[in-house]
Amino acid sequence: MTVVLIVLLLIVIGAAVAIGIFWFSSYNRLVKYRMWAEESWAQIDNMLKQRYDMIPNLVNTVKGYAKHEQETLTQVIEKRNQMQDSNVSRNEQMHANNEAEQMLGRLFALREDYPDLKANENFMHLQQELTSMERKLAYSRQTYNSTVRDYNIAVQSIPTNFVANVHNFLQYEMLETPEEERENVKVEF
Repeated sequence: MTVVLIVLLLIVIGAAVAIGIFWFSSYNRLVKYRMWAEESWAQIDNMLKQRYDMIPNLVNTVKGYAKHEQETLTQVIEKRNQMQDSNVSRNEQMHANNEAEQMLGRLFALREDYPDLKANENFMHLQQELTSMERKLAYSRQTYNSTVRDYNIAVQSIPTNFVANVHNFLQYEMLETPEEERENVKVEF
């Protein structure tokens, strides 16, 4: 009888240790994925702030050459301010960023109408920096969505989802491309 009791006790202790190891490793894995997702978002946020800081320089450069383009300049500033609104979701911030990108495209198109602006070194330098920033943002969005995908899979997968529910690991939203950006671009010759 005592041998059976000892075996049962060892089985219970072994099961408790196995469950504990599983629990801690699952928790640590969820923390790791969450931190990767947060780090990816922090990189995007940092780039948005850098871009946010570049826009006034660009607007001021254009103002000197294109005084009657006030509406375009005002729209660019409005989108700039929406990008930094902390009361909106990540997707809304990225949507404002995409709209600002479209406005900047219009701003860059002004250089064709103003040859002096086209020759301005500051304008050209800012345009190159913003173009480079757009490429980096696109890559960072891709990285963010990959890390969020991995995190969300871990949060939803059995048996890790038990640990996620107990410790309140919530799913993250992926950054989505707005519907208007999914449409085919029409190129006419």
